Amino acid sequence: MTTAPARAGWRFRQPSVIPGFGLTLGFSLAYLTLIILIPLSGLIWRSAALGWVDFWAIATDRRTINALRISFGTAFIAAVVNVVFGTLVAWVLVRYRFPGRRIVDAMVDLPFALPTAVAGIALTTLYAPNGWIGKLLMPLGIKVAYTPLGIVIALIFIGLPFVVRTVQPIMEEIDKEVEEAAATLGASRFQIITRVLFPGLAPAIITGFSLAFARGVGEYGSVIFIAGNLPYKSEIAPLLIVIRLEEYNYPAATAIAAIMLALSFLMLLIVNLVQTWSRKRYG
Repeated sequence: MTTAPARAGWRFRQPSVIPGFGLTLGFSLAYLTLIILIPLSGLIWRSAALGWVDFWAIATDRRTINALRISFGTAFIAAVVNVVFGTLVAWVLVRYRFPGRRIVDAMVDLPFALPTAVAGIALTTLYAPNGWIGKLLMPLGIKVAYTPLGIVIALIFIGLPFVVRTVQPIMEEIDKEVEEAAATLGASRFQIITRVLFPGLAPAIITGFSLAFARGVGEYGSVIFIAGNLPYKSEIAPLLIVIRLEEYNYPAATAIAAIMLALSFLMLLIVNLVQTWSRKRYG
């Protein structure tokens, strides 16, 4: 006597030899609710209490728009730069063996361990008009400190490890034999990069970009020193929120924070959609 096979369909819980699904799921939902959902709900509720007219007045204020433009614009530029050079650093660490490689590998994680305020002070000391690098750039008409360019450099510094550590493990899984096989079949170096390496690295590169971008948008400590904090020129949105809090203007602070939340969610949603598309296309 044979039994009919069970119908394949969607299940809320897949069979597992490890017990405790209900407990772990409940803990996860409770943790996410307490740490993420409740604070965000409070922020949205406080912003909604302003009313649409007051909220729109704060959102369209020229100072608010400039601060948001600087925060998101510099974070985007820094993330793009980190994608290029972070992938290059990961390639060097994976594909080559050279003296001091482990030191270089450890230096990549330095922005993780270094306090952001210390990083900001160090970068300001280097790129100020009288700093070691700043005084060399001033005769060329390039001013870094107290400009949006300084903000980009600070965000590149703190965002590079996100790209390197995301791309590096995936790159280690790509066998050199695949590249050699493509070369023996007549593929050029450009074709090997674009048709052999990039399809496998694309999801990791997009993930690294999103992580670096998200970190850059909310970065505060390493930016306030080198930015100069000049309204309409180098003032970032997180600093404007702090200024409104110091003025006891809590509605304006929550409104700016809600706008940042909405824009960040929209940007990350777009990045995730692109990542999903790349995974379906390249596997």
